[in-house]
This record gives sequence, C-alpha cells and structure tokens, in this order.
Amino acid sequence: MKVGVISDTHNPSVGAEPPAEVVAAFQGVDVILHAGDIYQPACLDWLEKIAPVYAVELGADAHFRDDSRVIDKKRVINLEGHTIGITHDLLVPGMAQEITEFSPLAKHFPQDADLSTALKTVFDATVDIVVFGHTHYAVVEEYQGILMVNPGSPSLPKQLRRLGQVAILELGPTHKSAEIINLSAFSQ
Repeated sequence: MKVGVISDTHNPSVGAEPPAEVVAAFQGVDVILHAGDIYQPACLDWLEKIAPVYAVELGADAHFRDDSRVIDKKRVINLEGHTIGITHDLLVPGMAQEITEFSPLAKHFPQDADLSTALKTVFDATVDIVVFGHTHYAVVEEYQGILMVNPGSPSLPKQLRRLGQVAILELGPTHKSAEIINLSAFSQ
C-alpha cells in the first residue's frame, strides 16, 4: 500500500490550495494522511480528488464539525497490518523538545526508556508508525521499531514560504518504510 503523508498546508494563508506538485508526488497513493494545520475543508476536498483522506486538526469542531475525514487532536488507524498514530503537535513523553532533524529520538529520547510505552500515553494504543506535523521540519526516523514520519510542509518548509515536502509511506504486512519527497522535483 502506498500512502501519501502531508501536514501544515495552511490554506488559504499560503494559497487557495496546496501546491500543484502535490498531485504528481501523490500519483498512485491509496490513501492520504494529513497531520493538521489544514484550516479549511476545501483543502481536504482538493486532496480527496487524489485519494481518500484521514486527518487530524486541533480545534476540529471550529471548521470540521460534521466532516468524518477529520478528528480532533489525534487518531489511530490500521493500514496493511500496521497501527498508525496521527497527531499534529507531538511531544514525546521523556523528551524535552520536539522531534526535528536537529533533535532526533536516537539522540534525545532517554536511553533507558521504552518509546512504545511513551507513545501509548499519547495515542491510548500501541502504534508502530507515528505521523505528525507542526514543526515544518521533514523527518523520517525509525527508533525502537517505531517509524516516525513528519512530512514537513508543502508550502512553508522550515517556516519559509517556498515549495517544500510531503512524504510517501510504503506499507506491507511485513514491512514499513517512508521517504521524504521534495516537491521541487515536480516543478516545471
């Protein structure tokens, strides 16, 4: 299964819809996971032309009250035998800062702590994949058997207004992997 992962679209503040390059990057995906800062249902409508969408949004009741695609704060879904926790603002219990390329779990998560146990307090479930956003820093890190994916932002990477990134998750019953996709590879 091929899964498109996106976060921090911030539409309409950075444009009426996500960058057109997202369509090419998500070519052939079976489903899309959006890790928040959506702002308006039209963004999900746009993404849903590509594939079905599962999303989270802080304060979802404000703009997504009756939208089954969106859950407030966090959600857990199962795809291809994997349990995926999705949230926007991930603070891993035991870490003093958010996960970015400069603060990976391998360096900043307590060596004697169990990541699965820490994440169970966040998602109320045992997960083997976590999708998150908020930092605008793209991250793929596998630690203690848990795959952590932050796709960055398609239009505000590292808080700079320019073409950014999304991620692709490849899932099978016995494997999981993720890759950050730079949208500039699809620009004309």
